[in-house]
Amino acid sequence: MSQDRIAFIGAGNMATSLIGGLLATGRTPDSITAADPDPAQLTRVGELGIMTTQDNAKAVADAAVVVLAVKPQVVRTVVADLADRLNAAQLLLSIAAGVPVGAITRWAGAPLGVVRCMPNTPALFGAGMAAMFANEYVTPQQRAYATGIAEAVGDVVWVDTEAEIDAVTAVSGSGPAYFFYLMEAMIAAGIDLGLDPETARRLTLQTARGAALMAIQSDATPAQLRRNVTSPGGTTEAALNIFESNGLAATIRDALVAAARRSQELAVELGSPQPAATTRRKKME
Repeated sequence: MSQDRIAFIGAGNMATSLIGGLLATGRTPDSITAADPDPAQLTRVGELGIMTTQDNAKAVADAAVVVLAVKPQVVRTVVADLADRLNAAQLLLSIAAGVPVGAITRWAGAPLGVVRCMPNTPALFGAGMAAMFANEYVTPQQRAYATGIAEAVGDVVWVDTEAEIDAVTAVSGSGPAYFFYLMEAMIAAGIDLGLDPETARRLTLQTARGAALMAIQSDATPAQLRRNVTSPGGTTEAALNIFESNGLAATIRDALVAAARRSQELAVELGSPQPAATTRRKKME
């Protein structure tokens, strides 16, 4: 990746993870600046050797890529405050969940290249999954920059429409919580069956890790892998029959549909020309 400068607006956990990944993959510390109003956050990220500042305008002054790593509710304020500091050659890469590309462009007041990225929390451990959508102003070179940033902490896919980000949010953005929920339930069931808590935990987590590695590294589909370990009349079949009779697959589908729908709602709220609170109040009236 080119050593063109990257500015992070926001120095929280996800930004720190991305910065650490970039440094581990060859970025030099002096090519990265992080801005944050919290001195404690800057001290922590500054330990990576990068430049830090509390001044957003200073951070973006000579940056090729500006990563918006702030809470979704403050993206409007951050972008509007920087509007007269940004230029058409810069790429805005937003990892703020739910904020539409069109809203960011509107708040910037100029036709800038904007990439919306939906990462997930395993990026904190270098095992993230991110999906990206680019507006029409993003150049092939900027697209490559964005890919390199996200790939520093995991895998990346590009989607053709912004609407697909809602499905991505439902599958991979919120997805880690689904697996944690299953792990939690399996640990509890193991304890109910007589295992001590630590044994139940180790068995569950290593099984989850192993199953994920098998699914990733095998040419077989998850459905085929499931069939491979399900003997007729055996213990696995007994468990899977309960999943089927209780409608687990339909429940999972309904859950993801609900997550995607909520993602759509958040995009309307966060991208509205009016403050989200006002929008919600008008809906209620």
